[in-house]
Amino acid sequence: MRLFLDANVLFTAAYSPGGRSAALFALAGSGVCSLVSSRHAIDEAFRNLARKSPESIPAIEGLVALLEVVPEAGPGIVAWAARQGLPPNDAPILAAAVAARVDLLVTGDRSHFGNLFGATVGGVTVVPPGDALARVLDAKPVR
Repeated sequence: MRLFLDANVLFTAAYSPGGRSAALFALAGSGVCSLVSSRHAIDEAFRNLARKSPESIPAIEGLVALLEVVPEAGPGIVAWAARQGLPPNDAPILAAAVAARVDLLVTGDRSHFGNLFGATVGGVTVVPPGDALARVLDAKPVR
């Protein structure tokens, strides 16, 4: 199972190493799933950590090294993602997840993605971290 991680999941994994977002990295390290993200999401996570928790920067650097960084989606798919009700800063996240053909887009952003939680959009199911964790634990290993 391939999971695309939004910036807030990356932030939370670095900030709270004992939480659900960090548990996804532990599962990926065990070969149970694979994690991907885009430069857009990674850069946003770094900016937010630098502002709110600069001591967590080494943690996110280590986590990013475990990710597959996928290319940004083209303008056509970003425009499509924006039509799904997402603001301009979040449309590239859904677009990159769809372009990367992941199984799940994992985000804690209820204000912008909440209306999509549990829905499959463009072949990608949008879920919060707790739901992603449950789905990964129910799935078979990727090895």
